[in-house]
Amino acid sequence: MQRETGTARPAGGRRRGVTWLSALAGCALVAASATPVAAHGASGAVRYAALGDSYTSGPFIPRQVDPGCARSDRNYPSLVAARLRATEFKDVSCSGATTENMWKPQGANGPQLDAVNRGSDLVTVQVGGNDIGFGSIIATCAQVASQDPVGDPCRRHFGTSGVDELSVRIAKTAPSIARVLRAVHDRAPRARVLLVGYPDLLPDDGSGCAPSVPFAAGDFPYLRDTGRRLNLMLRLVARWNRAEYVDTYGPTVGHDMCTSPEVRWVEPLQPASPAAPAHPNAKGEEAMAGAVWQRLAHGRGGR
Repeated sequence: MQRETGTARPAGGRRRGVTWLSALAGCALVAASATPVAAHGASGAVRYAALGDSYTSGPFIPRQVDPGCARSDRNYPSLVAARLRATEFKDVSCSGATTENMWKPQGANGPQLDAVNRGSDLVTVQVGGNDIGFGSIIATCAQVASQDPVGDPCRRHFGTSGVDELSVRIAKTAPSIARVLRAVHDRAPRARVLLVGYPDLLPDDGSGCAPSVPFAAGDFPYLRDTGRRLNLMLRLVARWNRAEYVDTYGPTVGHDMCTSPEVRWVEPLQPASPAAPAHPNAKGEEAMAGAVWQRLAHGRGGR
């Protein structure tokens, strides 16, 4: 595996830094005749609704089919729908979505839960990152890095009260995720409901790669652990609310922002491939589609 180490900040780095921060804020924002979705009648028809934020929608990944929501037709729901040969596919994922947007419109995008009904056979949900302030967290950690490049100024910033603020945000988001899952079950009582976790953004071993990803050395493990805590919360909420959790972290380890362009599935803050900063590229969406498919293939019951 190759990692980007970076030795000198490229000329014009400050101007490009403004660009990626702006882009990040805008975002934070084998077919089978017998599908792995529980059979609903002899026809094998599958009606699939995909709900989620920018990690679902796939901003900047060609081809963008809904610029208002930065939605790609190569995002993981589209890949799963094609493999399922879904007879009905509603992808209402939207960049910047929070759990509130499951009930409330987001620009021209209506409430995402409107895509779910009693005829739905499969519903995937990936949300929560924007509830904890994903974009602003990354921007803050990059901005404070210069205060102590070898330390953990971001961790200290979010721990000034003596309690880690990001852990508190994750805990406070759990009831909102549970509410979304209950609403999905109420609207689609026969559907298989999958709660999709978030991929690995930073080296799983806690190492760093500044200035390519401009965080202080001690904040790489802090942010890695924050991502793990978010996924653990999602896993537990899924278990408590009759949903199946899809692990996208494990399958993407070793393909984080710090790896070389030909290896990585998540783009750094200055993307080299069409994708939003700190978001999956086309390969990352393919990896998440594979994780969803694997979960479907295992059948109901597993968590």
